[in-house]
Amino acid sequence: MGCKHLRHVQNLQFLGSGYTKAVLKGALPRGLLIALKSVNHQGTDMRRCVEDFGDVEGCSELVSYKLIKEIMLLQRLQHPNIIKLHGHCQGNKWGSGITAALELGSPLQMIQLLQSPWEERFRMCLSLVRLLHYLSVSPLGSVALLDFQPRQFVTVAGELKLTDLDDATAGDQDCSTDTDCTLTFPQNNFTVPCTKGGTCQGLNEKRNLYNAYRYFFTYLLPHRAPPTLQPLVDKIMNSTRGLSSGINEILEAFEEILQLYMSGQYLKNLSPSLLRDYTAVKGMRVAGSVDYRCWPSYNQQGCVLSVHSAREAAHICSSHAQCTSFTISSQRTWAGEDLGGEGWRGLYNSVSRDHSSL
Repeated sequence: MGCKHLRHVQNLQFLGSGYTKAVLKGALPRGLLIALKSVNHQGTDMRRCVEDFGDVEGCSELVSYKLIKEIMLLQRLQHPNIIKLHGHCQGNKWGSGITAALELGSPLQMIQLLQSPWEERFRMCLSLVRLLHYLSVSPLGSVALLDFQPRQFVTVAGELKLTDLDDATAGDQDCSTDTDCTLTFPQNNFTVPCTKGGTCQGLNEKRNLYNAYRYFFTYLLPHRAPPTLQPLVDKIMNSTRGLSSGINEILEAFEEILQLYMSGQYLKNLSPSLLRDYTAVKGMRVAGSVDYRCWPSYNQQGCVLSVHSAREAAHICSSHAQCTSFTISSQRTWAGEDLGGEGWRGLYNSVSRDHSSL
């Protein structure tokens, strides 16, 4: 997709801006919604450059470098958790009128995510770990995200995606001594050996992993995890806090949790007798049933949770004083779980090995 296609973008809407770039939302003639990134001529980088050098045209080219760099990185780095580059358009002069057309995402809302069920928070962390594993062995070598903040990410159809790469750097840092290979954080410092070849091998991986711990894992991963999975979650937290494990081991740990969660093996200690106090009825609603709220819930007006089976639903319902019945729906979550209502529809439709919700 080039200039010819981008000239026909319609219904432009301003989405946001930063120090360097501005982002618009637009629609192509066939209805595809895209994000358009261009230089923010009213941004901080442009303003400071003009104040220092007084050359508007030269500053525009200089500031454009970050966007050009990002386009080049997106052309080389392709992964399900990196935003997709649809195309770009550039004027006749280097850096002039540069625009990138990207997959449209929604800004990552950390406050909203903190209030979401554990399954959704785990999904964000899993996506991030898969991304960091790819960046550690990318076609460009090891890639470090120097500006690692939630604002650098968006969600597309519920999937976490890196959208801002202008502060990414590829390749191991050069060094003369081990002291050149030190990462300094507010709470911790980490050092890797300077290799005989004069590079800080593994430093980028450690930087990314510790920042994932600081900005994502700490807030999203441990809270309200299924009790039987909590030891595995705690192990991940301890390993990333002290960087005692690398990204390969952390990814393996996440994939193990995912397998246990999706298969229902984390419920193996639940008593089969939990369902004896419930009667399964199809296509009916319990008379007099009333909605009640629980937290966290997929529906803020009720109690809608993700469960693996009717047995787990019965276990949770029995632990809620207000719950007298529950429904299991056919709606699935990303992990293959059903969504259903607890305590207000009063029935479950079926007993399934698929994941379900109260």
